[in-house]
Amino acid sequence: MIGRREFIPLVGGAAVWPLAARAQQGERIRRIGVLSPIPADHEEALSRVTAFQRRLQQLGWTVGANLRIEYRWSGGDAVIIRKQAAELVALAPDVILASGAAALGPLLEATRTIPIVFPLAADPVGAGWVESLSRPGGNATGFATQDYRFGGKWLELLKEISPGTTRAAVIRDAAITVGLGMFGAIQSIGPSLGVEVSPINVRDAGEMERTINAFARSSKGGLIVTPSGLATTNRDLIIKLAARHKLPAVYNARHFVAAGGLASYGIDEVDQFQRAAGYVDRIFKGEKPGDLPVQSPTKFELVINLKTAKALGFEIPPTLLARADEVIE
Repeated sequence: MIGRREFIPLVGGAAVWPLAARAQQGERIRRIGVLSPIPADHEEALSRVTAFQRRLQQLGWTVGANLRIEYRWSGGDAVIIRKQAAELVALAPDVILASGAAALGPLLEATRTIPIVFPLAADPVGAGWVESLSRPGGNATGFATQDYRFGGKWLELLKEISPGTTRAAVIRDAAITVGLGMFGAIQSIGPSLGVEVSPINVRDAGEMERTINAFARSSKGGLIVTPSGLATTNRDLIIKLAARHKLPAVYNARHFVAAGGLASYGIDEVDQFQRAAGYVDRIFKGEKPGDLPVQSPTKFELVINLKTAKALGFEIPPTLLARADEVIE
């Protein structure tokens, strides 16, 4: 992984492409803009862009030689994301990497000509970002995340860990398509599992904390955290609140569990960023984003934190541990 000291010079906010970079003689320097809805100092942001840059280097693109990358980090603020999207479009890079749904929408509002690659997007057709998965047709393509039916798997996992759960609070970002779609999928399966499902919006951290505190006053509750940049940004707060109230919680990605969350089931997000680098390479070499099909995820992982389970008083079933891809002890 790129160290913090080494990484910082690559993510400066100056909206100017440095002129000092040297390309091989006769080779044009390619430029990438990256828009991320999570903060630059978040370790998940670092792991994602490290994987992205490493794969680009394997494909022959080296920062400081024949490649420049301009980063923008919003911390989940929708107003800042729109401003930063406009800034990156004004720089006219060769490709823009939209790191998440919260970044993709504003970028497509700002440009329909600059190629955009997204590593993480749920239902890009339903959201209007591409015409079809097989032939996106516009200036954006990339890699889909879980479809909405995946939401039911999180509720099933929550019941498997805590069979007595009868209420589930779904933490979601209602401003993005995946937040609404995943909640609807979870809500639809709730009656068959004997679970009442309610939403908790993640857009305001203070409101989210108050709502979780109120939810925890009644017994037999659990949490499900759906994908969003804001959920990642507020990860530590969500984990702390789950621990405070001894709530079983199921997350959408491994990094939540590595930070102390109970369990997660989701795609390998780092792998998605590596695959996105491959699409950037193909666009650099002349292919059009509209001709590159949106690909489905290929790697999924079930991760369980036994240390957290013990602290919360939950005994993980041996059958579930046997299915886990990783057990943190």
